[in-house]
Amino acid sequence: MKAEFTQRLGQLRQQMLDQEQQALLVFSLDHLRYLCNYSGEAAYGIVTLDQFFLITDYRFIEQAETECFECQLICRNRDQQSLGQAIRQVLDMQHISKLLFEAAHINLQMWSGLAQELSGISCTSSAGLVEELRKTKDAWEIAQIRKAAAIADQALHDCMPLLCLGVSERDFALELEYRMQILGSEGLSFPSIVGFGPRSALPHCIPTNKTLAEGDLIVIDFGAVVHGYRSDMTRSFVAGRASAQQRNIYNTVQQAQQAALASLHAGQMATVTSAAASDILQASEFAAYTSTGLGHGVGIQLHEQPFISPVCRDTLQTNYVVTIEPGIYIPGYGGVRIEDDVLIQADGYSLITHAPKIFELEI
Repeated sequence: MKAEFTQRLGQLRQQMLDQEQQALLVFSLDHLRYLCNYSGEAAYGIVTLDQFFLITDYRFIEQAETECFECQLICRNRDQQSLGQAIRQVLDMQHISKLLFEAAHINLQMWSGLAQELSGISCTSSAGLVEELRKTKDAWEIAQIRKAAAIADQALHDCMPLLCLGVSERDFALELEYRMQILGSEGLSFPSIVGFGPRSALPHCIPTNKTLAEGDLIVIDFGAVVHGYRSDMTRSFVAGRASAQQRNIYNTVQQAQQAALASLHAGQMATVTSAAASDILQASEFAAYTSTGLGHGVGIQLHEQPFISPVCRDTLQTNYVVTIEPGIYIPGYGGVRIEDDVLIQADGYSLITHAPKIFELEI
């Protein structure tokens, strides 16, 4: 496992060299997880061309000692030393005069205070440097996402008998979340989305006490977490026999997903994959009830780059992990979304989520 972190830091340092920078100041906790395995709070990283310093305090120093790879730990006394002073001490010790910093992960008020302590040092926004590296997943990362997806697959399988008339959205969501954690999930990839009947048209439906009735469309969107890496899957059902309209909606979404999946391979433009699904959705009678976003990267964060849409400029590369999730959402009637996590490969893709795509439930 340590080798993966060494490799990531090596790639980051090469990017810093290419930009003629001496150090990167890391504010994002997700980036600290990616670069040194730290999973706590209240920490900041300084990556130089040959060292990694993690600044935290007494609350998290023991955790950092247990978790972290490839870094020197600094336990700051918050009563005697400001964060800016601690950072400046490291920079002066390392003779740093040119510094990248994560402008997207710090607020203006905090940066204004730090900037005073960093006077005389040339500070430049890192402009998504680590985010770009995180798009490509290494073998260890892929394995964690697969484990998270397998937990979600099994949890849904185990909870399907509970999806019966009279169950509430909230009760089903709680049972699903409990089952994922019993199976080994560290928590929730995100608060589970469960919508019955007309509420299934809400793309991010918050579960309520609405109970399942015969003929209801059902949308369930959920995920598990393993070693900080997330899964994200949606399955849609109907309670009982589907009407012709419901079947038409489901088939349209399924065809759109299959068209998008068939387009996937390393070197493919994200816009082409987006268009493959959009062409089917827009040609259907439900064109007014679709969205332009088709999917997103997934990893340490639920929503990572690239974001697959008509305006995405990314070219998909080997070992990107992305979601493909077309949907149709008709207000007052209901919705259908089908979502899978997939690994981009040189000649296509590999499914990471495997729960069956049945539609009609025996009620």
